[in-house]
This record gives sequence, C-alpha cells and structure tokens, in this order.
Amino acid sequence: MYAVIETGGKQYRVTPGATIVVETLVGDAGAAVQFDKVLAVGKDDGEILVGSDVAGAKVTGSIKGHDRGDKILVFKFKRKKQYRKTIGHRQNQTAVTIAEIVA
Repeated sequence: MYAVIETGGKQYRVTPGATIVVETLVGDAGAAVQFDKVLAVGKDDGEILVGSDVAGAKVTGSIKGHDRGDKILVFKFKRKKQYRKTIGHRQNQTAVTIAEIVA
C-alpha cells in the first residue's frame, strides 16, 4: 500500500516504514505527526483511490530529527557593470518515518 501526500508545497509518495525528508515541521524528535492532505492511495490489489474517494484518508508517522540540506549557491551577475554577488542558502528539513496509512 502507498499514498501520495502533500506537505510544504511538494508531493511525496510514501509507504509504511519509509523515511522521507520534508520541509521543516513543528515538533521535537519522536513526536507524532499526521498528514491530512492525502491526494491518492494505492492499495495492494492494484486499486487506486483519488479525489473524493480519499476524503477521510490520513497518513501518520513520527519525526526522526531535524537537519539542514546541502548548500545551494546563488550567483547574481550583470555583464559590463562589474556586478557579481554570491549568496549561499541551506534549507531546514525534517526527517519523518511513516508509520501507517489509513484509507
């Protein structure tokens, strides 16, 4: 069984027992988290539920820990103007272990 959830403006395909890295969630390590915005559920028999069929579906899990992603370098440049600027950015992330999918 799998589910497609949305969190942080992104969509993730999750299965029970899987660990995913999402944008920062509020809570300490070990805290329970619930994703109510389930977009699709795929069952073991091949049936896929989407739209109003997944109205009551939810995905539960626990926060494994908080971390920061890899550094992304942003380079701004304007030719013939002697303008160059380098900016670094690291996004805050949360690792979540999926426990259960309720459809």
